[in-house]
Amino acid sequence: MTTNFLSYVLAAVFTSVPAVALAEWQAVEEVRPYSISGTSGAGLYESIGERGPKAGGFGRAIAHTTFKLTWTRKYEPQGNACVIVTNRPKLIITYTLPKPSAALPAAVKSSWEAFISGVQAHERVHGETIKEMVKEIEATSIGLTVDDDPDCKKIRIELTRRLGEISQRQRQRGRDFDKIEMGDGGNIQQLILKLVNGP
Repeated sequence: MTTNFLSYVLAAVFTSVPAVALAEWQAVEEVRPYSISGTSGAGLYESIGERGPKAGGFGRAIAHTTFKLTWTRKYEPQGNACVIVTNRPKLIITYTLPKPSAALPAAVKSSWEAFISGVQAHERVHGETIKEMVKEIEATSIGLTVDDDPDCKKIRIELTRRLGEISQRQRQRGRDFDKIEMGDGGNIQQLILKLVNGP
């Protein structure tokens, strides 16, 4: 249930766009299921422990949210300064979630659906924080001006610094959220207990 920072590709594409404007964009959200087996809640959870996505050296997770973010930017010299006049993100968010490989008995199916619904809701919160991060980057970047930079080199260094700060805040938000959700009495812990102790 961690959020990985898959890639930050800063791509400058030189096109002619006359005015500074925020681009309209939408994130692409994909679900990547991984197969689990079991005919009881406990069996399904055991299979998650064996097959779940690896979580950054901390064993396996139930689910995982990752993303790939690329940018199309235009840096434009204006007098002795450099300005970012185009800044369009392309964001792909991938949710890796468990999926039973066979039909479940009715009572187990009901228990499973309650569990996976809660897990999906948890991962969607991570997805929303990623989207909010991209919007913050977009707002911070568009119109960014660095004086005494006619070759548009200093602006890239400044932009990278700002993006690093925004990214760190997003990752901390994810860690803080996971700590609450997975802590004693937290939502994820409750979902696990209901699944394992159910039919």
